[in-house]
Amino acid sequence: SASSNPGDVVLDPFAGCGTAVAAAHKLDRRWIGIDITHLSINLLKFRLRDMFGLTPGADYQVIGEPVTVDGARQLAEDDRFQFQFWALSLVQARPLGGEVGGRTGKRGADRGVDGLITFIDDNTGRPKKIIVQVKSGKVKSGDIRDLKGTVEREKAAMGVFITLEPPTREMVTEAVSAGFYRSPGWGRDYPRIQMRTIEELLGGAGIEMPLSSVTFRQAGRVRDEGPRTLSLFDEE
Repeated sequence: SASSNPGDVVLDPFAGCGTAVAAAHKLDRRWIGIDITHLSINLLKFRLRDMFGLTPGADYQVIGEPVTVDGARQLAEDDRFQFQFWALSLVQARPLGGEVGGRTGKRGADRGVDGLITFIDDNTGRPKKIIVQVKSGKVKSGDIRDLKGTVEREKAAMGVFITLEPPTREMVTEAVSAGFYRSPGWGRDYPRIQMRTIEELLGGAGIEMPLSSVTFRQAGRVRDEGPRTLSLFDEE
């Protein structure tokens, strides 16, 4: 308010979790946010969605994220942790050990958990976990057996395996053998182990899960007062 007028462009080259971008949008400024990590950009997208109902592509541009399988493969070759953060964002999972502004994940301490999705689907109000693993290299049926073991060890409701490469027939069989999670609130079954390729996720596929999700603390909703010219950049 002190340093700009409505309609001005506000540039935040270290956007982090998006405080300046959200303030600029609320005060009817145009804005450009830049950050070095996919984790920060994704947190920003969730914040803009929750506060203003903004949708990437429709209401603002995100520049620097993969939009094709080839782009995803290049990101994986360049930086597997950034690929992991980006892939987790496709299912709105919280990275384990990820910090805003940090370029790497938690090395050697994730115990088979790359990300978490939490949801509430009964009257206890207790969140339940979906464990997410991300693989950018070759995959095999043993990866799914390992995920099943992690789901059991962590007492999670379900597990999701995100892969850049197509799963093998043996992997599909292994996933099916895990059975189903029965949601008491929704009264329906969900596959306990689910596999999604990057190509499927880029094409709009999602996870079969109860609708209630509490993975990220949601920002308070703010009434939007008009169109703006907006951009987010992932600047490596």
